[in-house]
Amino acid sequence: MSEHQAFSGLRILDFTQVLAGPFATQQLAQLGADVIKIEARGVGDITRGLLSTGADGMAPSFLTCNLGKRSLTLDLKHPQAKDIIFKLLDTADAVVENFKPGTIERLGFGYEAMRARKPDIVYASISGYGQSGPKSELPAFDGAIQAASGMMSISGHAETGPVRTGYFSVDMSTALNAAFAISAALFRRHVTGEGQRIDVSMMDSAFVMQAAQVSNYLVNGTTPELLGNASPTRQPTANVFATSDGFIQVIGLRDAQAQALMRAIGREDLFEKHPEPVDRIRATAEFATALNPAFASNTTAHWLKVLQDEGVPAAAIQTLAESTADEQNQHRLSLTSIAKPGEPDTQVQVVSSGHMSEPAPPVVQRPPPELGEHTEEILISLGYSAAEIAALQKDEVI
Repeated sequence: MSEHQAFSGLRILDFTQVLAGPFATQQLAQLGADVIKIEARGVGDITRGLLSTGADGMAPSFLTCNLGKRSLTLDLKHPQAKDIIFKLLDTADAVVENFKPGTIERLGFGYEAMRARKPDIVYASISGYGQSGPKSELPAFDGAIQAASGMMSISGHAETGPVRTGYFSVDMSTALNAAFAISAALFRRHVTGEGQRIDVSMMDSAFVMQAAQVSNYLVNGTTPELLGNASPTRQPTANVFATSDGFIQVIGLRDAQAQALMRAIGREDLFEKHPEPVDRIRATAEFATALNPAFASNTTAHWLKVLQDEGVPAAAIQTLAESTADEQNQHRLSLTSIAKPGEPDTQVQVVSSGHMSEPAPPVVQRPPPELGEHTEEILISLGYSAAEIAALQKDEVI
């Protein structure tokens, strides 16, 4: 790890689990922070078993959200847990939690309690709807927020209705939103010496992800329709087309691109007949009659080459197998190789970071932690003796 990463020397107490919180704190870990993941003894982060058939507590979804962290198991309801948390707090720069609003306060580790002990602490809470308001105590899951935020109302086909994304779009965007907010608060503390309370909600993040559509509705009253794979611009030259061996996304939005596309399929006459965007929208069915059979007549690779030569933006709709094997994606840092849990001689890849930087790029400090792997190490660093640690184990505190 570089000695000059953005968060080298900082410590984060991570009370989060599942996806949004853990992926947020992982971004800080990859930039040098010492992230201590506090997990329930005997159970741990529920993501350890999510989307996995294994019983080792190291599910792929857990691996990709907890790279570089240290794990401390603790019964937060036990009276002796408070001493451990507060000793850790004395060494920490930020606290991150994603309990249901009100829960961590009842445990005695809410913002006011933490700030009373450490006034300059950066304290971030991640929840579905925020820490206050009429819906703040409602449980929230990715799919529920996609539905409630309007995301699903603008995704899908008119014939079959709304659909949710095939990935956890709200969880992961909330993670990046939270990582940004925490980073900004840490920088503010560096400048002012003051801590800060951060309230990140999944609903807010969902609106941010839809900023163009939501703002268009609020300003112009425009309600998006279900357009399937068609462009929100409704241009018939921007859509997904079936080829003889797959599917291709074509983005012929500008006049020159639309003209080049129609030239590529031998129907430039159709563009000349409808040279203005509004004319082409009215003639959508006519364009579809020309475009659909043309693309179906040859392979995706053929059309990618033809459209590239014509200067028309296009991309094959790839499977995850194809996308992750793409040499450009392998060139980046978003995919990171780690030792497979239980098989140290086998390397596997997981998603880790969404950016590169030089010098001091994001790096994985250590593999994802086994449940409670660093409990004794962390307690020893806080001054606990072997006898005290043994007593804590016997009393089922750790």
